[in-house]
Amino acid sequence: MEKKEKRGSFTGQLGFVLAAAGSAVGVGNLWRFPYLAAKDGGGLFLLVYLVLVLTFGFTLLTSDITIGRKTKKSAILAYEIMHPKWKFLGILTFLVPVLIMTYYAVIGGWIAKYVVSFVTGHGFAAAEDGYFTGFITNPVESVVYAVIFMVLTSVIIFNGVEGGIEKCSRIIMPVLLLLIVAISIYSLTISHTGADGVRRTGLQGFLVYVTPDLHGLTLKKFMSILLDAMSQLFFSLSVSMGIMITYGSYVKKDVDLNKSIGQIEIFDTGVALLAGMAIIPAVFAFSGIDGMNAGPGLMFVSLPKVFASMGFIGNFVGAAFFIMAAFATLTSCISVLEAIVSNCMEIFHTTRKATTSVLTLVYLAASVVIALGYSLFYFEIRLPNMGPTQNGQLLDIMDYISNSVMMPFISLLSTILIGWIVGPDWIAGEIESSSESFRRKKLYYVMIRFVCPVIMAVLFVQSTGIMDRIF
Repeated sequence: MEKKEKRGSFTGQLGFVLAAAGSAVGVGNLWRFPYLAAKDGGGLFLLVYLVLVLTFGFTLLTSDITIGRKTKKSAILAYEIMHPKWKFLGILTFLVPVLIMTYYAVIGGWIAKYVVSFVTGHGFAAAEDGYFTGFITNPVESVVYAVIFMVLTSVIIFNGVEGGIEKCSRIIMPVLLLLIVAISIYSLTISHTGADGVRRTGLQGFLVYVTPDLHGLTLKKFMSILLDAMSQLFFSLSVSMGIMITYGSYVKKDVDLNKSIGQIEIFDTGVALLAGMAIIPAVFAFSGIDGMNAGPGLMFVSLPKVFASMGFIGNFVGAAFFIMAAFATLTSCISVLEAIVSNCMEIFHTTRKATTSVLTLVYLAASVVIALGYSLFYFEIRLPNMGPTQNGQLLDIMDYISNSVMMPFISLLSTILIGWIVGPDWIAGEIESSSESFRRKKLYYVMIRFVCPVIMAVLFVQSTGIMDRIF
């Protein structure tokens, strides 16, 4: 055992907000959000998502960050401090990033592959049919990229809170924001005449994106949209996985949590909306409505074809997009590993460098296994959250258990603990200690006690596949 290391901290509010926003702004914003918006009626999905961000998302984000700052501990010990009999909830929360980390560097490796392809001028090759499948089923290339991404993440964590996480976020987040704004504006200016002779523009695609589509709306369809939006919120805001508890534990007592939480909400939601604005208008202009229905393949299959259709400039636009996606994925990957490192440091009383070194070896091995899940370790399994024609692999299993099962269950237990056992005053008191007022205090009390437990129970039931039989 090594001597316990002094706990790190963010230098101030800006450092915390950028790091937390970096965690929240990840591949979920750039990949998952646009295809869900395209699938779920465009503006209708956006309206539902915005309402949920301001209510449900606000409640869970507030809870996680405040728990961290008040206890100055990561998930396992934080829940034990809140209530000794609820330490098991901290352990469950800790297991979420443990599972997510097995595959996040693999996805980061996929994006890094596309960065290299476009930066080296091979964007047209990336647009060819079978390019993505050929890459992920190549046991050598897929592993190499996953390992590189994992090592880069570990190096940043190795350098600590201020010297690693905050410093990285201060550089990456402004660049990411500039890139996504530039690509979004460019996407609106696109005009293309297809083989059918129909001229489509990015502006028309934007209107498809923001206009609510109520055609054929039924209760079953609305429930599907609602559940998609709620699951995206988990994916996007990094709640119920211990990350925001860990980041909250690094926040100094003089930082205004009220303002910080609002800024994180705005940053994360703004990037998600801009991601849709960058992707959907461009795909619509070149591929019409059919291209927008590409589902999860929108980012790795449809978009490269769009960039290739742009001609020479497509290589530059594609390079900018995938660099932006790589930055977003890196900041999220950093936060996932940090949550694991921080918990292990507290439990085993080891130094950051020793803990990071051991965990790097563990997750290098895990990343290799998951990357090989599409080649040497390939098998197919049907999961409850998949369509009738879809099959899952190793990565999908880890994602399903962590995101679709554990996170709703953890949120359900957390809202019961805060709302009915510890009491919401436990959270409100900490926020008011550094803020002029808790502006959405009444909303928080109603959500944490009555609304969130019901929503979480519904989401958990949905993850088992029972909801599909009910509706």
